[in-house]
Amino acid sequence: MDTSQQKVKDECGVIAVHAPEAGKLAVLGLHALQHRGQESAGVATFDGAVHLHKAMGLVESVFACDPSLPGSWAIGHNRYSTTGSSTAVNAGPFEVASRFGPLVLAHNGNILNAPILRGWLADSFNLTLHSDSDSEVLALLLSVAPGDSWIERLQWMADRVIGSYSLVLLAGDRLIGVRDPMGNRPLAMGRIAEGWVLASESCAFSLLGGIPVRDVQPGEVVEIGQDGPIPGGWLTPARHAFCAFEHIYIARPDTLFAGRAVHAVRRAIGEELGREHPAPADLVIGVPDSGTSAALGFSTSTGIPFGEGLIKNRYVGRTFIQPAQAERERLIRMKFGALPLKGKRIALVDDSIVRGNTLRPIVALVREAGASEVHVRVASPPLTDPCYLGVDMARKDELIANRMGEDELAAHTTADSLRHISVDGLLRAIRGTRDDTCLACFTGRYPPAVQAALPARAEAEEMEMAR
Repeated sequence: MDTSQQKVKDECGVIAVHAPEAGKLAVLGLHALQHRGQESAGVATFDGAVHLHKAMGLVESVFACDPSLPGSWAIGHNRYSTTGSSTAVNAGPFEVASRFGPLVLAHNGNILNAPILRGWLADSFNLTLHSDSDSEVLALLLSVAPGDSWIERLQWMADRVIGSYSLVLLAGDRLIGVRDPMGNRPLAMGRIAEGWVLASESCAFSLLGGIPVRDVQPGEVVEIGQDGPIPGGWLTPARHAFCAFEHIYIARPDTLFAGRAVHAVRRAIGEELGREHPAPADLVIGVPDSGTSAALGFSTSTGIPFGEGLIKNRYVGRTFIQPAQAERERLIRMKFGALPLKGKRIALVDDSIVRGNTLRPIVALVREAGASEVHVRVASPPLTDPCYLGVDMARKDELIANRMGEDELAAHTTADSLRHISVDGLLRAIRGTRDDTCLACFTGRYPPAVQAALPARAEAEEMEMAR
């Protein structure tokens, strides 16, 4: 996988907890979701008043001071910015005042028409926005939404926003979870010893000593009151479009989607890849960690043994990022080591190729370890288009698949061959269809509402930059 600044990044992870010492549990849960956002972290609790602590940095550093977070209600947020800059003012969760009391919101996804809504909120409701985060826009929309029930307010919000959102809300002594009608971003419900949890991924539940109960469904509103879940409701339905990249790279391998472990899905992707594009190899190795599960599957379907070939140094951080190619190659050598591979033909399995800048030094590292041939196999189709729904990958002109075919890319990276899984092969592995899966980054075909909003989004961004 392209590393550091080359890596595909999800925007956020969210969690909500109702249990004794909910704040501590929310912090613990954010550790399990750290892979979904590494720029900032925050937790808000309620015990008759809202207590909010958030800052830039990883969960461990943000909460090293052990802030006081009393109460049995909490929500938390890890952030990586796609809409809004990487500054403390954009860290979540966001607290706003409303006619029904304080409201705190955490959001995973991306709102395309946030610039338009920001101006509308300022002009129509005389509201002051303190950040350029789309999460604050959502919180303020709900603060002015009409209706006596949460389903009415959320539907009013949903009618005005274009994009993806899995939300958790802290509204006094109540938690609300909602997933957009496309179901683009995940959200799950879990049970712990003395309460309930909502989280972006079910991997957070086991860290809290809990178990997954079920996925929150697309368009579903879930409410958790003093005695547990209560009937919520449903937003106006839309065609489903779950993000295929959650399966390929974003989610943790031990997360469950629809009761199926992500690790098992990635193995299935690797198996399909092996059936489509076997390699003349003696050993299969994965680019750790994200390519490992697919490499195991590739080994299964091809009959080529799997082995360890690249060792990852987990203590190399993003502080070493440099823009020059020479520095990127140095970073790769700091981040990976290679075991002896003398005379072996290697099938090197990676999850995806974004800009292509770091694959070449990885192939070189494998060759220096003694490999006689290196055949790259990629567990995603070629990435050709940007994501507007919460994954930061690159601009269209930065994606190398738009400039090079597979044979050209093999030559560019000095691999003996290079092949990607097909879209149909990917769909077979994830058990999805073109009607319920977002494949826009591979096909350029966005969900209808998103496609229609792109020209207006570009115009609004130009106007905002001109101010």
